[in-house]
Amino acid sequence: MSDAKKLIEAFEGSSAAHGTTVVGRVGRNGKAESDSRVVRGVLTEEKIQAHIDGRMGVGSIPITQDNMCKFGALDIDTYDLDLKALNHKVHEMKLPLIMCRSKSGGAHLYLFTKDWEPAALVREYLTEMSVALGYSGCEIFPKQDKILADRGDVGNFINMPYFGGDITTRYGLDVKGNSMTMDQFHKAVNKARVSASDLDALSFGGERSHFTDGPYCLEVISSQGAVTEFRNIFMFNVGVYCRFKWPDDWKKHHEDYNRMLCSPALEAGEIVDLQKSLMKKDYFLQCDICPLKDHCDKKICKSRPFGIGSSAPDAPDVGGLTIMMSEPRMYFMDVNGQRLQLSVEQLQNQTLWQRSCMEQLSMMPPAMKANDWQQMVNGLMEKSVKMEVPEELTISGQFKELLTNYCTSRIRAMAPEELSMGKPWTEDGLTKFTMSGLAQFLKNRSFNDYNRAEIQEQIKKMNDGSDCYGHQAIRKDNGKTSTIRVWWVPAFENETALQNVEIDNDIPF
Repeated sequence: MSDAKKLIEAFEGSSAAHGTTVVGRVGRNGKAESDSRVVRGVLTEEKIQAHIDGRMGVGSIPITQDNMCKFGALDIDTYDLDLKALNHKVHEMKLPLIMCRSKSGGAHLYLFTKDWEPAALVREYLTEMSVALGYSGCEIFPKQDKILADRGDVGNFINMPYFGGDITTRYGLDVKGNSMTMDQFHKAVNKARVSASDLDALSFGGERSHFTDGPYCLEVISSQGAVTEFRNIFMFNVGVYCRFKWPDDWKKHHEDYNRMLCSPALEAGEIVDLQKSLMKKDYFLQCDICPLKDHCDKKICKSRPFGIGSSAPDAPDVGGLTIMMSEPRMYFMDVNGQRLQLSVEQLQNQTLWQRSCMEQLSMMPPAMKANDWQQMVNGLMEKSVKMEVPEELTISGQFKELLTNYCTSRIRAMAPEELSMGKPWTEDGLTKFTMSGLAQFLKNRSFNDYNRAEIQEQIKKMNDGSDCYGHQAIRKDNGKTSTIRVWWVPAFENETALQNVEIDNDIPF
């Protein structure tokens, strides 16, 4: 079996579309310009081979049209990431993940399943793995539990490894952190495949016996051995938990946790200072600082009696943005693992965006400051992925379809003299018409997107830029010859198309 076929089997996903990424110039800041697009159609062996040959980078979309998947991934794009250290932690925790270096120098941690599993289930386990590894909030593929397939949505792709074959910077790492050849990678994938029951049996680290009714981050951190770093931050937040759970004797429990969980334990004076601070006012958990934010799962934490609390601000997790290149544009935004369809007005206006969330996702996100909203949208636009659409979903495609209708329908002229009536006339491989006749036909079809100058530009394109207007000789009723100014396009091959047009409605006069 070829390497291309093996990669297709490993990254089997959507049959509706796939991704391509063209990397351009590298700027002085070291950041490479790239154009990422979703292309409709099956990811073929030929396209994979072009990827292996280093001619065109491709990506696979994990989620299918019925919201199932056989692989998923964590995309950890952290500056100066220690790949070997992270890879060691993955294997130390016995997580069924294979690490590959990404094109940006980050890590793609792939999960491969034996059977097709619901995307929501795969995302749930990958979320738990990201929290256990200390990379809560990293990108997770598939990005959605469900896609809006009936609206043309196909999901997001992730770039595949081994661009350039064995001579690549996007290689997989083995257990020891060494780069794998493609053959070694394929064997590792087959060995790493897991079932749903295997995922259910994962422990994600050590025994979790502390804080099971409190902050999830503290539970995860304490399960991974003695706390040696960020001890003051850790113990401050343990103090917040203790004050909530044991308001009468919280100091005793706080001190017990210090002796049990920290190595070395904080000095008595440090603990006293922390307790004095905690007594000055009602502090809340420091969810936005390390190491708490690295191991955060707000959904779980909010459900616990001594967690963050259900009254905490419920800011949504806004992920990527896909732009469908139709006219007008359509946008798909990832919000809390769900897909939100937006118009340009709904993307621009936060109030309209909140209304869309209420209508489609049954939630109303809290409002952001105007500047924060603009920065978020600009960031999403900068990293957006464009989705190609059939030509008929563009204005130019709609124009061509109507022009074809006009030139091939029953209103075609039987003689050049009928050009003055607004009918199209075909001879010598060209279909001629008056601009006023075509403009009236378009108006009758409620097509108002082009003015006459724009119509003329489209006609020129259909003639490959060559001359496309002139004069046609016609015979007048008195037998004399005259001329009429006409435009033309190459005659359409199927002149019997669209025969269901009503003549009375289409004669443009």
